[in-house]
Amino acid sequence: MRQKLYDAVLKGMNLGHRALLWLSRGRVGWAIGPMPAVELHTIGRVSGSRRSTMLTAPVHSDGRWVLVASKGGDDRDPDWYRNLLANPEAELTVRGRTLPVHTRTASPEEKAELWPKIVAVNPGYAGYQRKTTRDIPVVICEALP
Repeated sequence: MRQKLYDAVLKGMNLGHRALLWLSRGRVGWAIGPMPAVELHTIGRVSGSRRSTMLTAPVHSDGRWVLVASKGGDDRDPDWYRNLLANPEAELTVRGRTLPVHTRTASPEEKAELWPKIVAVNPGYAGYQRKTTRDIPVVICEALP
């Protein structure tokens, strides 16, 4: 029951974020602190339907965004991450512009390099990692030509 309630809270936060973007006509909501907000579009691993979720990209550069599959420190991987494992081709909407991306889980070496940068931007991620025994995956999204 607790997991269902937690999942409902996360979905509610996502809906609220989308509502803010819609109500402001995209003028508010594309950044959370120093992090850009992005909308990740995946294909559901079970349903085959398009799924979308609002996330932040604590590390980003031209054509490359890094996502953290933290689920707030939950012991379960987020559904969007499990969808990417099944189908790494996705789309990312950044400031209203949608582009195709290829996604992959960072290698342990890449994560070791990225994690200090991620935590420097949002120290909450370190708390999420302490909260769970799960090794929180870091996802690299690279724009397709």
